[in-house]
Amino acid sequence: MPKWRTVRDHLLYAHSESLIDDEEFILLFDLYTAKSPDLPYWKYDEFDLDKLSDDECITEFRFLKGHIYILVDAMKLPEVIKCYNGLLVDRVEALCIFLKRFAYPCRYLDMMPRFGRPVPQLCMISNAVMSFLYTQWNHLLSTFDQPWLTSDNIEEFCHAVFQKSGALENCFGFVDGTVRPICKPGKNQRVLYNGHKKVHAIKFQSLAVPNGLVANLFGPVEGKRHDSAMLAQSDLYNKLQQLDPLPNENPVCIYGDPAYPHRPQLQCPFKGARITPEQQEWNKAMSSVRVSVH
Repeated sequence: MPKWRTVRDHLLYAHSESLIDDEEFILLFDLYTAKSPDLPYWKYDEFDLDKLSDDECITEFRFLKGHIYILVDAMKLPEVIKCYNGLLVDRVEALCIFLKRFAYPCRYLDMMPRFGRPVPQLCMISNAVMSFLYTQWNHLLSTFDQPWLTSDNIEEFCHAVFQKSGALENCFGFVDGTVRPICKPGKNQRVLYNGHKKVHAIKFQSLAVPNGLVANLFGPVEGKRHDSAMLAQSDLYNKLQQLDPLPNENPVCIYGDPAYPHRPQLQCPFKGARITPEQQEWNKAMSSVRVSVH
């Protein structure tokens, strides 16, 4: 049981035996009452992944049970995850807490029956795993120098996009900005206000490829930033220029919405009110394949 709950039980006993008067009891009982909701997490069993079926794992964590054990090794998680307050937790349970938190929007309260832990611990464990994974692997989202982004694979991505659209033969990915709303800040409200979405927000820029992975991620930046400003700040275009051309010597490119500048390595829709029917069809074809990738 929680320490404070034990103290309150002792206070009740002391008051019933007249060891403390009413005023002392009220003062001490209030002092040892948590300000947050007193949720009975101790009534739930401790977490044991081996007791779960594959169906339960794929539903709650989006991974099969065996894949979770593979994942802890692949992510190079330490045997024991240590939180900032000294709390120690096994890496398998810690990863499952992290996976459930990110599998679908939920409150830590909703996770309590599965893990038998109080809300503060679930929060600390999830944040500790997230911090470790970001520190260990964030470079994978900022560089094209990766085993799965070889020239041959990029050529396959280009072929997949062309098969779907019939428009661009050298496009291997799609860039876009995403707006993530936040609470209204006390300071710098204008900096974080996004006029297009009419919310205070932070923004990210991602580059998605046909296999469903994010090849590049940049952010966060202030909500007021334009997509073209994010592109310049991220240095993504310079990285694209360094990629090897296709066998026909055409430079590889990505595709973005009209907010981006038109460049050899960055293609955009035809703009204006007087575009030709062929240009309209081209825009429609690229728009459809862009939606299917995102």
